[in-house]
Amino acid sequence: MLDLGTTFLQSVERRPGGIALVDGALRLTWAQWAQQVGALTRGLASMGLKHGDTLSCVLQNRNEAATLHWACQFLGVVIVPLNWRAKPEELDYCLADSGARVLIYEPVAEDAVARSTLAQRITRIALHGASGGHIAFEDLLTSPAMPEPQARAEDISLLLYTSGTTGKPKGVPRRQRAERIAALAHVAQNRYGHDERTLGVMPLYHTMGVRSLLSLALVDGRFICCPKFDPVQSLRAIETERVTHLYLVPTLYHDLIGHPDFAATDVSSVTKLGFAGAPMHDALLLRLDQAFRPELFVNHYGSSEIYTFSINQDAVGKAGCAGRAGINTRLRVVTLEAQTPDQRASVGQEGQIIADLAGDEAFEGYHNRPDANEKSLRDGWYFTGDTGYMDKDGDLFVTGRVDDMILSGGENISPVDIESVLSLHPAVDEVAVAGMHDERWGQRVVAFVKRKAEVSSESLDEYCRGSCLVNFKRPREYIFVRDIPKSPVGKILRRKLVAGEFEPA
Repeated sequence: MLDLGTTFLQSVERRPGGIALVDGALRLTWAQWAQQVGALTRGLASMGLKHGDTLSCVLQNRNEAATLHWACQFLGVVIVPLNWRAKPEELDYCLADSGARVLIYEPVAEDAVARSTLAQRITRIALHGASGGHIAFEDLLTSPAMPEPQARAEDISLLLYTSGTTGKPKGVPRRQRAERIAALAHVAQNRYGHDERTLGVMPLYHTMGVRSLLSLALVDGRFICCPKFDPVQSLRAIETERVTHLYLVPTLYHDLIGHPDFAATDVSSVTKLGFAGAPMHDALLLRLDQAFRPELFVNHYGSSEIYTFSINQDAVGKAGCAGRAGINTRLRVVTLEAQTPDQRASVGQEGQIIADLAGDEAFEGYHNRPDANEKSLRDGWYFTGDTGYMDKDGDLFVTGRVDDMILSGGENISPVDIESVLSLHPAVDEVAVAGMHDERWGQRVVAFVKRKAEVSSESLDEYCRGSCLVNFKRPREYIFVRDIPKSPVGKILRRKLVAGEFEPA
């Protein structure tokens, strides 16, 4: 099987003069980008980095981050991309756990790097004049050359750290072959064609961002760097670069179409939409469908561990449905108490979603975390920790996380069901539902609402009474907030709501 470096060279050979990378005023063809990648492989090798070594980076989605990712694939160096918002203690944890020999960072992260004990003990490469570096990143690019693959498909490509909405993040090692197959699946399941153009806005420390980068190399496409999500700059890039496909988390879609500039922006080039990372509520699905009128609207459900669980290529036609298993995957729903993959849930019964580890996109276990492996890997299946059910048609519906399940009066209640109903109220901008401690019921259902128009708790309660929600799922309390707390990639942080870490509105 081809390694990732050779995969990159395929696009260079097929379309050397095609635009491959855009970052502001910078525009590189595939041939020019290859020379940059080759220069960086030489620069890193000159520092003593070799096949199997580990390198970490704390970078936004700029051209240097994309070039670094590819250089590591050619060298067989394991890249460990970290959140550029990471705190010093988070850097310490990930650097120690990964065993990184080198850290590359930019000015936005220089303070955290300076206060990280571990970062001070390894070689530091500073980008764009960041302070405290041993070497300037730019000094590694002095010898442009065509890169030569030095890795194999079986080598580890990167170590992704999960977002850690609860507890310490877990390192997910992924081989080059699994990364390439996941990118191929992404191309097929999103119906990419040659010269596809996408916004590189999902962070390259997240599986969605990496997939966008790799899949474009399979179709000689154009990766338009967005160092930090900004609705105005993103809309401008969509119009000027004639972006053909968007692959974002629901939060970013919400901010994009909610911006005043959206109505005046030509988005007609965008014919395909895809989302992942979190469920999309019905109201936002309908708004996006009306705003873009896409030919294809994909709900992609997956994870860092196994890129694709399921795909629904008609996200609006069957709202809330995650579809069926992806082309490299097998799925099951087992009972919530299941300890083995054979304890299947019945049709319509809510349970835990599990995926076959024999799938070509799957990882093989967490890095240095036997405890996590014991919890999640059983009899050749990955227990995702997500809850859901299969309907009578065999389609999957994802209802939340096992940890988010609300147990009230002996009933299991999924927050997502309630959020989908409330999201359709015309005065609701965003909503998150969580279980709060209750002496009588164990937990009571509480809805945290960000309003876009005046509305009272009584009005929302009346709305829920007239909806399809059964009575025991109806929120017993409504709390109006300025914002819904989310992770950097848009996942609702319910634990913060439960802990009172929000600003009342």
